[in-house]
Amino acid sequence: MGNVRGHTADDYLEVIYTLVFPVGEYRPADAATPIAARVADRLGVSRAAVGETLRRLEDEGLVERMPNRWISLTPEGVERAEQVVRRRRIVERFLTDFLDYEPADVHAAAETVGDTFTDEMVERLHERLGYPERCPHGWPVAPAVEQAENEQLLTLAELAAGEACEIVRVAKEDRELIGWLYEEGFRPGAHVHVEDVQAAAGHLRVRMDDADDGANAERVIAEKAARSLFVRRAGD
Repeated sequence: MGNVRGHTADDYLEVIYTLVFPVGEYRPADAATPIAARVADRLGVSRAAVGETLRRLEDEGLVERMPNRWISLTPEGVERAEQVVRRRRIVERFLTDFLDYEPADVHAAAETVGDTFTDEMVERLHERLGYPERCPHGWPVAPAVEQAENEQLLTLAELAAGEACEIVRVAKEDRELIGWLYEEGFRPGAHVHVEDVQAAAGHLRVRMDDADDGANAERVIAEKAARSLFVRRAGD
């Protein structure tokens, strides 16, 4: 299938995949999953455009729409979506490791460039990169690893004062936010200790235990930004 208002079928499958297998909760591949409105919001397109594309994907045997308007990936849809996700994460690593792209820029670029590579090219890239296990944002290259790990993670915003964690993944949807997070040291592998939670003000005060600008550097992060950081509690 070609482009539909600037998005390919693979773009839709990638978004549906992230909704079928959410962080913090594992759902079987054949479970009823999100309504079309959520897909439209993620892609920034109209619900009419999403409906048209979903009908095509359904005709191809890749998605199934439930009577309650929820969406499910068929086994064939899961397989193809996993291929898309894996391909794009390998290409993201190529863009950062070989072409010096910033992590904030690679997700959109991988959507455009990655789909022009053959499967053989992608496997050669993976080999040349040394078989990295994660993309620049910390998401596993292997979908099975991602799905097993999902239920182990939560967002930084869910932690209470006094808790510590390691950042495992960074959400990819907001390019400007990714840039700010990385500049402040909120990146995969960073260790964070929550000093204080100001729910009324909508922010957290944290200590970055391995910050570049000095030991135990403090940061203030908005709750919205903290929800973009998927972490593992210390000791888990």
